[in-house]
Amino acid sequence: MRKGIHPENFRIVAFKDMSNDDVFLAKSTAETKETLEVDGVEYPLVKLEISRTSHPYYTGKAKLVDTAGRIDKFKSKYEKFKKPAKKETPEEEGK
Repeated sequence: MRKGIHPENFRIVAFKDMSNDDVFLAKSTAETKETLEVDGVEYPLVKLEISRTSHPYYTGKAKLVDTAGRIDKFKSKYEKFKKPAKKETPEEEGK
């Protein structure tokens, strides 16, 4: 392993999966302002939208996670670009 390429300011951090409230501890350099008490000890808290306990690849369950409403925003944004179905005129039907 090369020396001097890894950060030295890491600490134990609590990661919380917001979709299923699973909490796990890991070393991290992630900056955070929130804390969470786990087993009587307070740790910096990093909130996650998806983790190993909720990701479809690891759970085997297909699940749509759309916490920010991105799909609805996309559909409403591009709804105005939809073109109505073109009706054939009698002249085009004979061709």
